[in-house]
Amino acid sequence: MPAATDESAITNLFNTALPAGSETGPKVIARILKNLPNRPGVYRMIGKDGEVLYVGKARSLKKRVQSYARLGGHTNRIARMIAVTAGMEFITTASETEALLLEANLIKRLKPRFNVILRDDKSFPYILIAREHEAPQILKHRGARKREGDYFGPFASAGAVNRTINTLQRAFLLRSCTDSYYEARTRPCLLYQIKRCSGPCTGEISTADYAKLVEDAADFLTGKSGKVKDHLHALMEEASESLEFERAASYRDRLAALAQVQATQGINPTTFAEADLFAAHTQGGQTCIQVFFFRTGQNWGNRAYYPRADKSLGPDEVLDAFIAQFYDDRPVPKLLLISHDVAGRKLLQEALTTKAGHNVTVTVPRRGEKRAIMEQCIANAREALGRRLAESSSQRKLLEGVAEAFDLEDMPERIEVYDNSHIQGSNPVGAMIVAGPEGFEKNSYRKFNIKTKDLAPGDDFGMMREVLTRRFSRLLKETQEDNGSAVWPALVLIDGGAGQLSAAHEVLDELGIEDLRVVGIAKGPDRDAGRERFFIRGRQDFMLPPRDPVLYFVQRLRDEAHRFAIGAHRAKRKKAIGASPLDEIAGIGPTRKRTLLKHFGSAKAVSRAGLADLRGVDGISEQMAQTIYDHFHDQA
Repeated sequence: MPAATDESAITNLFNTALPAGSETGPKVIARILKNLPNRPGVYRMIGKDGEVLYVGKARSLKKRVQSYARLGGHTNRIARMIAVTAGMEFITTASETEALLLEANLIKRLKPRFNVILRDDKSFPYILIAREHEAPQILKHRGARKREGDYFGPFASAGAVNRTINTLQRAFLLRSCTDSYYEARTRPCLLYQIKRCSGPCTGEISTADYAKLVEDAADFLTGKSGKVKDHLHALMEEASESLEFERAASYRDRLAALAQVQATQGINPTTFAEADLFAAHTQGGQTCIQVFFFRTGQNWGNRAYYPRADKSLGPDEVLDAFIAQFYDDRPVPKLLLISHDVAGRKLLQEALTTKAGHNVTVTVPRRGEKRAIMEQCIANAREALGRRLAESSSQRKLLEGVAEAFDLEDMPERIEVYDNSHIQGSNPVGAMIVAGPEGFEKNSYRKFNIKTKDLAPGDDFGMMREVLTRRFSRLLKETQEDNGSAVWPALVLIDGGAGQLSAAHEVLDELGIEDLRVVGIAKGPDRDAGRERFFIRGRQDFMLPPRDPVLYFVQRLRDEAHRFAIGAHRAKRKKAIGASPLDEIAGIGPTRKRTLLKHFGSAKAVSRAGLADLRGVDGISEQMAQTIYDHFHDQA
């Protein structure tokens, strides 16, 4: 990324910008125009309240801003934007390419309402073969690439990665367990028994032979599938000729697993090995962009995006703005295939080449296999948008019904639902899910590990008070820091009856939050769905008609919150179960831990061992034996 996108550089330049005034419109822009250089850069248009309205780039800041100072000749969107502009801020850059990259960075950070916004900014998962250990591990990875190893991707979804890893485990028998679990093994685990792992932890396979399996897996993931298949086929024939039919059958099963990987990938091109494909379709004032990932000649999945954009923009304009934001923090392949020719294609190509450090080609396929694949991807975008429009229409009707049922003035744009999960007070977790006109907003889901130490086991009211206190205290702080731009819910649903509702209002009253509609949902007798009672402060509790679509919708919201809370609780409980008391002892690493477990059989046996017994373990010094003994006996 060019230097102009550095955070400190951006801050310094913005601090010298022109402040917004009380007057708005072309006259304000005309006054600013007098001091502008004829250089490339990025500009921000600011409203009266300091809100960033628009971020744009220009080859010449002076010429671009001059166009905004004229009356007439603008689209309705641009005219509205000019009319509410009270000030502008600028950053000059060394080139227009640098300006494009900086513009994309700022749009993603500031989310101005007149720009095209990439709303789903979740990182993509990769397959990682981690090589920090003598027996490399295969696993799913997101985020920064800090671990040593080979990364393969991106994949479109976690599900696509998990399916591929499961199949690769059958094909190459690589371990997926953590290093601490590996070190603690004294006998092969279940994955070895069901032929999903070769058992390097207990020496069922030699280090050298396991390394060959790792290299075969890496070859397959880098596109050398033919080489790997030929090798496995030769081994199968050799085993068969030697009458080792069980070994031959294992190679046959591994070949079948590889065939399954490629069969589930659908489109597998022959004319290119690595590319990202962008197919856009516009209908009903919305645009769907389907992004397909091709690596090593294989299709690694696709994802649909619905960027926020003005209804007047065509698919080419949305696509132009979308691609630069998409690659702001992602690696760029050598080839980008796009469904529509965009005005800034050459500039985009130059900017992505600069960012990636290698040549990037952006092109619209016109014929042959590439065009056939593109047509198929455009059809995917068209079908996905059709489904979304149908769903959003019914969703709006449901939200209008919710507004009527719970006495809201307008259709709720954001609903937050809260629930708790625990088992007799152990591993308590609170959960919040969010829904709106476009369905569940999973990027906004939050889980809360309960921190209050003096809660009685199973105190649901106390847990709900903590969750709501943390959530709305933070929201108040964000509102103050962001000049009121933090997003508040129009409706809060609490899984519980009058008691939970009272606990929620206690928190909101203490924080000084008023005019927030909170509804408690109490389950019917025998937890009978359809007989829920609803509780609202100042109103008699009530039920909705048994077959009311709004009732089904609210049940779905509650069930989703329940599912999310239980999932968070199970993850916390699993982590707690997997923890070993030996992990808490200073100086006990994987090797010593494994030695102790092999000698005594379990962590509990180690905790009961006498000092003399601990001293007798190979690799445990007298001082370390004393440390281990003191750790367990101090806790007694």
